Amino acid sequence: MSSAFSFSEWPPALSEDQLEALTLYATTYALAHGLLYLSPVKPQPPIPNSAIHAPLSVFPSPFPRRLFSLARRLQSTYNILYARIATDVEFLDKVMGSVEGVGKVDDFVGQLWTGWKALRDEGTAQPLHLGLFRSDYLLHAGAPGEPLSLKQVEFNTISSSFGTLSQRTAALHRYLYASTAYYNVFPDMKPADFPPNDTTAGLVEGLAAAHAAYNFKEAKILFVVQAGERNVFDQRLLEYELLEKHSIHVIRQTFDELALSASVDPATRALSIGGTAQISTVYFRAGYTPTDYPTAAHYATRFLLERSAAIKCPSIALQLAGGKKVQQVLTQPGVLERFLGGAVPAAQIAELRGSWMGMWGLDADQGVPRARAGAAGLVLKPQREGGGNNVYKEAIPPFLDALPAPERQAWIAMELIVPPAGTGNYLVRAGSDAEKVDVVSELGIFGWALFGGQHGGVQEKEVGWLVRTKGKDSNEGGVATGFSVLDSLLLVDD
Repeated sequence: MSSAFSFSEWPPALSEDQLEALTLYATTYALAHGLLYLSPVKPQPPIPNSAIHAPLSVFPSPFPRRLFSLARRLQSTYNILYARIATDVEFLDKVMGSVEGVGKVDDFVGQLWTGWKALRDEGTAQPLHLGLFRSDYLLHAGAPGEPLSLKQVEFNTISSSFGTLSQRTAALHRYLYASTAYYNVFPDMKPADFPPNDTTAGLVEGLAAAHAAYNFKEAKILFVVQAGERNVFDQRLLEYELLEKHSIHVIRQTFDELALSASVDPATRALSIGGTAQISTVYFRAGYTPTDYPTAAHYATRFLLERSAAIKCPSIALQLAGGKKVQQVLTQPGVLERFLGGAVPAAQIAELRGSWMGMWGLDADQGVPRARAGAAGLVLKPQREGGGNNVYKEAIPPFLDALPAPERQAWIAMELIVPPAGTGNYLVRAGSDAEKVDVVSELGIFGWALFGGQHGGVQEKEVGWLVRTKGKDSNEGGVATGFSVLDSLLLVDD
């Protein structure tokens, strides 16, 4: 770009005819290239018979080139950090356990930790862990005159979704540029501003690495999925890549199905499905929310899988490591150095710390009064994934009034990230015209790590990215929950 980019002037103006044409190009491309959801019918039929395009943006969203490079650079440090957290039993017991940590007041966390503790007492059958991670960021506009900075929203260690669909969204925007040049409404746009995105192959590389480490070629990978999943294509595209590029077969089952089909050999701890198919790797696209465990039998099924010699993605330990409480404890003095000191240069540790907003626990001294006083600039977060769980701004004081004191340990307060003002885009949802709205865009960087073997090393890699964009007045950001659309990047100089 020839001069500093103005975020408040995005997107460029389009005529009605241009917007209609771009919307048609975008939606037909999405339908033709697997950028899809199953139709929103309940219950979903056993054999799907219709699909709709995923919600999407017409333009890519502008993002500073230097901060995109920073986010990618940080991912390897985060991969190593969370691998080390997941293998630090003492730390996880203290922060997330049922004796002194979050698990004593959060039943979901407590159930997972208690089951994990019992399995540890039995003896671990598989020391290796696989993480398919996603670190999510927003642009932060600090004091007037300060450059934009990169701030982390959260770090995801389970069911980090939309890798394959994000790759297709990036391809969609490159197609719109190649076919129309966006009608030259933004002449500075050029091909080099559309960064490549090969997330599908990258995530599958991690799954294939775990499969190879299991060292039984005939084994299969198990995808644990939710019943009635509409975001099935994002998962199936990983399955196809595993088969076509690595000759690895996938089995998809829900917890209910696994309760009947899964078994663990008492001698070898090998996990098999239906008594025949041995499993090398268990990839969880379910199990991150309490609603996935409506009965004790569902927890029992999860613990059966954990007891096996299959490599888990994630293990219970790694799932617990992704808790919001862990994110907050990492900001305390000396904790980050405990995990990364000597493993990465001090400059990288400083870069990582610089990606955090202020955080504290509600159970801390003055934690609640501090949250009440600063409510207008805060979000409260529980130990949950999947969107729709947080408490924002003016809703915080009445929430604090109703929150029992013992439950404060399960919540953290985080300073709100302030995105640049005035940025817009055209958002398209199936069956609706494109709508121009002021937006906020969230960047996610994917990575994988295979770790925990007898030598204690970490095999890891940064493997791609996604963008989710939502109306600026929406507090939540999930695509599957209807708050956001899939988007991609236009790199700019700020």
